[in-house]
Amino acid sequence: MRIEQVTKRFGSGPIVLEGIDLDIAPGEFVCLLGASGCGKSTLLNLIAGLDRPTSGRIESPDGGSAVMFQEAALMPWLTARRNVELALRLRGVPRAQRREQALALLATVNLADAGDKRPHELSGGMRQRVALARALAQDRPVLLMDEPFAALDAITRDLLHEELERVWRATGRTIVFVTHNVREAARLGQRVVLMGSRPGRIVQEWRIGKTTDRRIESPEVAALSIEITEQLRKEIRRNAA
Repeated sequence: MRIEQVTKRFGSGPIVLEGIDLDIAPGEFVCLLGASGCGKSTLLNLIAGLDRPTSGRIESPDGGSAVMFQEAALMPWLTARRNVELALRLRGVPRAQRREQALALLATVNLADAGDKRPHELSGGMRQRVALARALAQDRPVLLMDEPFAALDAITRDLLHEELERVWRATGRTIVFVTHNVREAARLGQRVVLMGSRPGRIVQEWRIGKTTDRRIESPEVAALSIEITEQLRKEIRRNAA
C-alpha cells in the first residue's frame, strides 16, 4: 500500500491532513498514533475508500480493506454466528458454506462456543472478537482498525492484544491500527507512526525489530513507550503554543 502526498480538507475548512507519505508492506502491522484530532481516523477512512483525498493518491492492494471500528456494531437480533454469516453472504459465499465458514472464523478468535449467543449475552471483549471475525469474513488483504479496544478495561484489552497478534500471524493480513494509547502501539506494532496535529502529518516513525513475546508490561515496550511519549508531548506542546 502506498500513500503519496495526501492532503485532506473538508469544504472550505482548515487542512486536516497535509503531505502524508507512507508505504505499508504486505503483511505489515502498522500503528498510527497521535493526539485526539490529529486526523488518524480521517486517514483511515481515506485508506478504506470511504472518503477521497483533496490531493495526492492512495494505492491499495487488489481486494481492498475491511474496517473494524471502536463499536462492534453487531446486529442485536442476530447470533454471533449469523453476524459473521452476514459478511459472508455479502461476499457472495453460497448459503450451504456459510455456517461452516462462520464457525471456523469464530474459532479463529477463540469464540467457538459462542456462535448461538446474541450480542447482549456477550461481554464487550467477546463482542469485539465477533466484530473481528466478521471483518476477517470479508477476506480482504488489509484490515483497518480504528481504536477497536479503546472502550475495554485494561485486562480485556491485554487479552485481545494477544488474540489480535495471533490472528495476524496466522492470516498474514496487513493491519493498520489507529490508537491514541502509546503502550498499545508499542505492544502491537511492527512500526509505530506518530502523527502531529493542525494539520495532521507524520512527524516520526519507530521500527520494532523483535515483535515476538511482547507483552504490555515488557521492558522493551515500556522503554519504547517512554521515547514515543516524550515526542508526543513535544507535539502537543507545539500545538498548544
